[in-house]
Amino acid sequence: MYLGIDLGTSGVKIVLLDGQHQIVASSSHALAVQRPHPLWSEQHPSNWWTATNAAVQTLSQTLSQSHPRALAAVQAIGLSGQMHGAVLVDANNAVLRPAILWNDGRSAAQCAQLEAALPTLHHITGNLAMPGFTAPKAMWIKQHEPDVFSRTDCILLPKDWLRLMMTGERVSDMSDASGTLWLDVGRRTWSPEVLAACGLTEAHMPRLVEGSHISARLSPDIASRWGLTANIPVAGGAGDNAATAIGMGSVRPNIGFVSLGTSGVIFLTSDQFRPNPDSAVHAFCHALPGTWHQMSVMLSAGSSLAWATQLLGLSNEAELLHLATTLQSEEQAHAPLFLPYLGGERTPHNNPNAEGVLFGLTHAHSSAAVAYAVVEGVSFGLLDGWNAMNVDTGGGLSLSLVGGGARSHWWAQLLASTLNVKLHTHRESEYTAALGAARLAWLCDGGTLSEICKEPERQHTFAPNQQQTQLLRPRYARFQSLYQALASQWAAQKVSL
Repeated sequence: MYLGIDLGTSGVKIVLLDGQHQIVASSSHALAVQRPHPLWSEQHPSNWWTATNAAVQTLSQTLSQSHPRALAAVQAIGLSGQMHGAVLVDANNAVLRPAILWNDGRSAAQCAQLEAALPTLHHITGNLAMPGFTAPKAMWIKQHEPDVFSRTDCILLPKDWLRLMMTGERVSDMSDASGTLWLDVGRRTWSPEVLAACGLTEAHMPRLVEGSHISARLSPDIASRWGLTANIPVAGGAGDNAATAIGMGSVRPNIGFVSLGTSGVIFLTSDQFRPNPDSAVHAFCHALPGTWHQMSVMLSAGSSLAWATQLLGLSNEAELLHLATTLQSEEQAHAPLFLPYLGGERTPHNNPNAEGVLFGLTHAHSSAAVAYAVVEGVSFGLLDGWNAMNVDTGGGLSLSLVGGGARSHWWAQLLASTLNVKLHTHRESEYTAALGAARLAWLCDGGTLSEICKEPERQHTFAPNQQQTQLLRPRYARFQSLYQALASQWAAQKVSL
């Protein structure tokens, strides 16, 4: 048995995986995000620990009747987590302030300062400086909370803080560390030059391991609390997207997925470091040795649907998606346009000032038209990222579709037509990051890549509908031009505030 723990933005998810690739049980516990100021996004790590313990307890209760000895049979644990978050701890491992999350946009000025101070930044890291990354967050804290910065002994990523609580060890993996902007991604080691530009040294960083290697061992007290065996290995693990790739079997070049979670991601595995910073495409280490990946990221995918659900007074996102399906094709052509930049944007714009827009509203538009516009706008945001990756789609390239949005066949078809790429859905797609974490635990326990990292069984396949693609094309052109027309206005508004 192998336990996979995924610390997401909206909740903690856990799966228990057996040696036949079956998920024996799963559980989750919700989390909330605090936004105390415009552009800010924070969570307190103590809430992560509370949620993790609650999810383990729920899992234990689920197993108590059907598999009462399952947790005691766990041989290793893997970790996955939301990337980029800055958890600052002192010499006694006490948390110094709430964690600044991946979708926090306060550090745009620090990004510019870092790029100006270190002209070789793109060459070392393969990425632009973006407010979502960890390094500019630390620079913001240094400038605005100098007392906190001076007491900082180590900066950890979210899942790595969980590891600290579980094992007492400060460790990170290559995939998650890539998103700090402190890693020399090609060499898979911390960069002294980038750290120095932020007023830090390697002493402030956790030890690095590959995601499929042993990072530490579970402490006896946590093992006793959770009903596990003491000192079982904890794998290096992965950032949530790399873990999802492990869960989907995306471990070979040009195999990848589209993720419809809080954010929206398109991920492709590579056997080389292939940076493309000019298009705001991420080039990171994968969770496996000698492997990298490229990734486009939009900040507000599922979160745009959650916002629209609340705006329209609906019960949940599934109701919003159903409402969108009621709009006829001729009405879709005249629906409003939605720019999904509720919290700024990464790929391809790298613009923390970008804002959401519903454009072209009239008296004739219904709630269904607004629902459709939001889903279409998120799909267009993903298309922006896909185009920025400049992938050769010849040879029948297809992608898996994962995340909560993958439950909607209607959205899957719309997205296949938007991207003009064949998409496949799979069972348990909401738990793929936790599944990937469990697989990394299995690998660190001696399993082989070919044995473990298989693609899950496909449920449905959605091929592009060329008629639908043709209908979407002029709307996408207007979507792109609308961003260009408004970009300067957003920047001017932020300056005036």
